[in-house]
Amino acid sequence: MKKKIGLLYGGKSAEHEVSLSTAKAVTQALDFEQYEVHPIFITLDGEWLTGPQLTAPVETIEQLQFTSNNAPNNITKFIEAHNKYQFDVIFPLLHGTNGEDGTVQGLLEVLNVPYVGNGVLASSAGMDKVVMKQLFEIAGLAQTPYVYFIRNEWEKDSDMILAKCESLQFPLFVKPANLGSSVGISKATNGTELVTAIDFALQYDRKIIVEQGVVGREIEMGVLGNDEPQTSVVGEIKPMTDFYDYDSKYKDGNTALIIPAEVPETVVKQMNEMACAAFKILDASGLVRADFFVTASNEVFINEVNTMPGFTPFSMYPLLWQNTGVSYPALIDQLIGLALERHAEKQKLQYNKD
Repeated sequence: MKKKIGLLYGGKSAEHEVSLSTAKAVTQALDFEQYEVHPIFITLDGEWLTGPQLTAPVETIEQLQFTSNNAPNNITKFIEAHNKYQFDVIFPLLHGTNGEDGTVQGLLEVLNVPYVGNGVLASSAGMDKVVMKQLFEIAGLAQTPYVYFIRNEWEKDSDMILAKCESLQFPLFVKPANLGSSVGISKATNGTELVTAIDFALQYDRKIIVEQGVVGREIEMGVLGNDEPQTSVVGEIKPMTDFYDYDSKYKDGNTALIIPAEVPETVVKQMNEMACAAFKILDASGLVRADFFVTASNEVFINEVNTMPGFTPFSMYPLLWQNTGVSYPALIDQLIGLALERHAEKQKLQYNKD
């Protein structure tokens, strides 16, 4: 019997377009002999829409037809669809806020529906770069110095915040704490650029993190699993621009992905240990991409983890696993299996005291 898969994509997020690309790629890799595929689309306004069952891959995700209920934030269409089809698993292909941050995961937990990827805690902690770094500190993972603040603190005493930031060494990277795909990120090489970067980042989040830059290579590693995570080969990002920003990732193609990266085996071993430690302290499940800086003297600093990394066949995470021997369709199958495994384990829990 085919497994009934709900593909959940779109989202009320600055990364909405990224999610559309991911959804198209997944439809082209799913085995329609093995899966019954149902699209679930969240518009930029937060409206939940369900479409007819897919019987074949789509060439453009925009070709799918949905009937609007003109009810922003109304999830009844999704619940009705689940009641009708009894999805075996939901595959959330959501990037950024209102999807990758634990909000949708919480809904699926309440509905007791199996879903691919990380749970509420790992998703929310992995999305908030400040909380993530604080957990990394507890785990003893080496990382670059940083400071953080909220909008209210900036508006009350920007001079104090600037002094705090300038205690770090330029260049500084200014980021919204709760966003991915390099949206809202700027590099500042002096005080004037720092103010501009903070104002820009505050357009996307109320909490800002400022990180001290490090001269080093950007190396990434994929993590796959539940309680016993496995790691992939490592890959290097070489942007042609000043840093790996949104346009470098998705628009201009001015980035080279080198897989496997030429890194000493001792460094790969250290990254493996750090990636697994980060995965476990977040209580992650399914998939994580761990991002590192490696200096000329082979010091390793963890930068961040991404709990729903770019997931087209040309994105770093699937490419890492392809070069480890796991094809894109096989990776999708494994993630669905891991989702069902984790859900089955949760069903063993007892919710009464007797």
